[in-house]
Amino acid sequence: MKLQPTGRWDRETTLVGQLAAAASLVAFLFYFRHGDLLLYGDAVAHINIARRVIDSRTPGLLQLGTVWLPLPHLLMIPFLFSDAAWQAGVGGAIPSMVAYVLGTVGVFRLVLGYLSHDATPSQAARVSAWLAAVIYAGNPNLLYLQTTAMTEPLYLALFIWALVHFSEFARSTTTTTKSSPSSSLTKCGLCLIAACLTRYDGWFLAVVMCIAAVAVVIRSGKARSLAPALARFVLLAAVAPLLWLGYNTIVYRNPLEFANGPYSARTIEQKSGQSHPGAHDLPVAFSYFLKTAELNMTEAGWQKVWVGIGFAGSLMIFIFDLRLLPLLLLWTPLIFYTLSIGYSGVPIYLPPWWPFSLYNVRYGAQLLPAFAVFAALLLHFMSQLARGRWMKIATGVAIVSLVAASYAFVWRAQPICYREAWVNSRTRITLETELATNLRLLPHHATLLMYLGDHVGALQRAGIPLRQTINEGNHRPWFVPSDPEGLWERALDDPHQYADYVIAFDGDPVAAALQKDAQKRGLTSMVVIHTAGQPPATIYWTGRVTR
Repeated sequence: MKLQPTGRWDRETTLVGQLAAAASLVAFLFYFRHGDLLLYGDAVAHINIARRVIDSRTPGLLQLGTVWLPLPHLLMIPFLFSDAAWQAGVGGAIPSMVAYVLGTVGVFRLVLGYLSHDATPSQAARVSAWLAAVIYAGNPNLLYLQTTAMTEPLYLALFIWALVHFSEFARSTTTTTKSSPSSSLTKCGLCLIAACLTRYDGWFLAVVMCIAAVAVVIRSGKARSLAPALARFVLLAAVAPLLWLGYNTIVYRNPLEFANGPYSARTIEQKSGQSHPGAHDLPVAFSYFLKTAELNMTEAGWQKVWVGIGFAGSLMIFIFDLRLLPLLLLWTPLIFYTLSIGYSGVPIYLPPWWPFSLYNVRYGAQLLPAFAVFAALLLHFMSQLARGRWMKIATGVAIVSLVAASYAFVWRAQPICYREAWVNSRTRITLETELATNLRLLPHHATLLMYLGDHVGALQRAGIPLRQTINEGNHRPWFVPSDPEGLWERALDDPHQYADYVIAFDGDPVAAALQKDAQKRGLTSMVVIHTAGQPPATIYWTGRVTR
């Protein structure tokens, strides 16, 4: 019999959500007080991409760009109408915080649903579900990420809920229940649409889940009756990638602009002329991703214990209950990121391994649901094997102590995702703070010509609306390779006709346009800002009198 919601289960699920919301708020207030919401450069970029949709000389959905998928930005927009929420980063944190709560509830429901074979969940099932929820919600790295505009918390929530509905579909094909397999599969498909519009991880997940759905249908012996639902699910899983490919084809004249365009990870790595560990080497790529997943769980010397727990929990499925096989989909990120590191130009740098730095370590949080769920399964089945009440208690205490000690070490060393953001933001924030200070001295309604791709945070800190700038977002992307009549190109060609001030960073498109002869353009250098580790920034006056 499939687990049906009872009053107690509803109250317990509500309590999980309430406690997760409280933890989310406490973490947010802590990092907000310390000014840490905007440490990630990507978080600043996400917020300002969303802001450009409503705050630009050419506002609209085309401001969403191509490299990053649109759903996170669309969810932020309602919270970015407020200038204060935009400047402080609060508008970008709200969707992440909601996703964190939903993800926690999803983990609880996933474990409780699988381990409950009667209408009323057993005590052992509830304890295991609570353990999974605590491991997920209590992870210090996730607690920091959910206070930022990063896309990981949202994707994790959608990933978890897609699996919740998929697992309900799989169970309903083998038992007689009130719920419809078709309904559960459709809900899973809707979650996949959202996941595919959040991160490219979702595209791989959609393919894997389609294969898994076909396998479930064939195994159930109900292929004929479930064929329409399966076909609808495949269409739902494919709709978001097809829409994004179509958008890129229409707007950028290249369906794979996000993958091989000038701002893609592959192109950026090719321009740098450097390779990363694991490039074209799947064993090394596998090792780097698994290591970063371990570092997201603990800073102690026994990180391999978590990998052991994950694989031991997976093994329990084959030993005790094959109905739990869909939970193995939690390991999907391990395959996706191994392939991404190996063949898609996605680097991960870790402090313990060459090149001994911090970059993309947050990707390891994608295995957090797997560690949480399989640790809970290990506790559940080990408790069944334990003889006597005290052995069961000892088993539970051992796993809970491991979790507590792991997270205590993380807090002591500071979460590695926080350290990654802090280390990589120091020079950028110094430059943007100094530039913002100078920008505030300019006339209030001055028009600025500036490339926003690297240091839009300076405008955000200064509180200067993006619509007062002429930037690369004003280029009409369907004109390839250039748009001579576009506002961005015209301003670069003749700055004093369109802008009051020009901000150029060495090496950016504005600086390249000015290298021909700034004096002939009638530009006067006002301030040059030098910051260690960042290109010099120069503020020019075009000679126009600001109205």
